[in-house]
Amino acid sequence: MKYRKGRLLTVVVFAGAMAWVESATVAYLRTLLNRVEPYQQRPLPIVSLFVGAELAREAATVVMLLSVALLAGKTWRGRCGYFMVAFGVWDIFYYVFLKVIVGWPHTLFDWDVLFLIPLPWWGPVLSPVLISIILIIGGILMTDLDGTASLFAPSRVSWVICAAGLITALYVFMATAIYGLLAGSHGIHNILPTQFNWPLFDVALLMLSAPIIEMAFRFRKDRVGTAHPSAGR
Repeated sequence: MKYRKGRLLTVVVFAGAMAWVESATVAYLRTLLNRVEPYQQRPLPIVSLFVGAELAREAATVVMLLSVALLAGKTWRGRCGYFMVAFGVWDIFYYVFLKVIVGWPHTLFDWDVLFLIPLPWWGPVLSPVLISIILIIGGILMTDLDGTASLFAPSRVSWVICAAGLITALYVFMATAIYGLLAGSHGIHNILPTQFNWPLFDVALLMLSAPIIEMAFRFRKDRVGTAHPSAGR
């Protein structure tokens, strides 16, 4: 248990440090381009010059977070859990540090360009933060099962529901770019969203939480069964 907590703390510290590097890099770029607030006309005005480097940077960030998770976990379940924690901590502190460095975002409802792979993702700051909270909670629970054959592990059904939730969330984030492509627009990187589909996103959040809900239900059922061992006789 103590060893697991040490590894978890190491992953959290690494993710926090990664968040500062990411925030500083984005702050420099946005300041140079006068795009500290991304929600404005031509939010990515010279993307054609930097798109390759930017896409590679985003991919490299994910690879680095995945690498520390692979080193920390002993099983696929544990590695998945550590990656979820690392990604969630990195994403939340990315906004915390941006606020410290440049004073943005002003509120949790400010629009942001979240990713560019494979299309621009747009969403209020609150949306990735909510997903990150789910990732951290689920990741901690998964790391607790690392190297064990616990009955509390989520079933395949929960993971399928979770995957469907992920696809739904990605659609909500990329909806503006998708509609731009369908309309034949060649400037999808510069299209500004006008609304965020919160009802569908809330459904996606619930689906993403399926493994956590199942684990909590199994844990509660086990606690009740332990407290009343004669209930089934």
